[in-house]
Amino acid sequence: MAANSSPESPLPVGEVSRLIGGWIDRLGAVWVEGQITQLSRRPGAGVVFLTLRDPSYDISVSVTCYRQVFDAVADVVGEGARVVVHAKPEWYAPRGQLSLRAAEIKPVGVGELLARLEQLKKALAREGLFAPERKKPLPFLPRLIGLVCGRASAAERDVLENARHRWPAVRFEVRNVPVQGVHAVPQVVQAVKELDAMDDVDVIVVARGGGSVEDLLPFSDEQLVRAVAACRTPVVSAIGHEPDNPLLDHVADLRASTPTDAAKKVVPDVGEEYERVRQLRDRARRCVAAYVDREERGLAHALARPSIQDPHRMLDERSDQVAALLERARRSLRHHLDRADSELTHTHARVVALSPAATLKRGYAVLQRADGHAVRGPGEVQPGETLRARVSEGDFSVRVDA
Repeated sequence: MAANSSPESPLPVGEVSRLIGGWIDRLGAVWVEGQITQLSRRPGAGVVFLTLRDPSYDISVSVTCYRQVFDAVADVVGEGARVVVHAKPEWYAPRGQLSLRAAEIKPVGVGELLARLEQLKKALAREGLFAPERKKPLPFLPRLIGLVCGRASAAERDVLENARHRWPAVRFEVRNVPVQGVHAVPQVVQAVKELDAMDDVDVIVVARGGGSVEDLLPFSDEQLVRAVAACRTPVVSAIGHEPDNPLLDHVADLRASTPTDAAKKVVPDVGEEYERVRQLRDRARRCVAAYVDREERGLAHALARPSIQDPHRMLDERSDQVAALLERARRSLRHHLDRADSELTHTHARVVALSPAATLKRGYAVLQRADGHAVRGPGEVQPGETLRARVSEGDFSVRVDA
């Protein structure tokens, strides 16, 4: 497609359109899957116009085919049907419009849809989007419940009526969106994201009534599954009836079998809670009464003990023991004192008998020289030396005779 151009020599629009058409003509035919959103079959026209849309990414492309190509599947294909088209890209130069020229159209059967859903389910499970540890617990009593459902639908009525019947003060933030068809996925995703962004919304319920596999396909869309997995607010899936099992049920934090079941699981029953409170109060009252009775019996048993009824009895008993021990201590002390006195008298007598004073009293005398030393033998004195004689009653001087 490269072409020489400049601000001074620009290419005409027709030339650019011709170049684009030439490049597109070189493209080969492809198999395309999508959902038919618009179908135009004009009487007598040899060409059928339809729009093929990818609901996951909100992208559409125009498709044209000869009448005989569409007539082969006209009985089973209509608006909203999923089809596989074998087509070649075409460029309509006068309008600068890209379209696909279909050579064959095949409806997507239920079996094929289920097989593809199973493959998608396994791929998402491998990523861990269905892991139990990712599930967030629901609040006991949500302040505000976000509800995503069809406008004036039975699912909306079931959720609102049952929830308000169980808890009259419950509040809802409702988002009415298409719940089937080509516009369902983007609008449901947008509603879930809006409710998840609201700080006062405590739980989100996505609800829809029953339907065929094709009707419930939006709730198995990968884009919606990933959006719910990214929510910080707990999400409850209430799609269809008990046998229905879209992929939303696996990624949601809680699966409800029906919209009515979702209301029962999200909101507690005020009557049941009143009954539970009454039972707990009765149980608490019984526990307190039993505790008081047990303590009263314990107190009565304690008061019946002799030590409490006659507290001086123990003191009187112990006083006799104390008196006996005191008398015993006194006798023991007197015995020790008497023995010590006897020993002291005996020792005193011995000391007195062995003392020098007693010897002197018997008539002996002690001779001392002038330096105070006692004379023990005649050789220790000299003739004419003056000695001091010490007797019992005093002392006197003596002179040594030769």
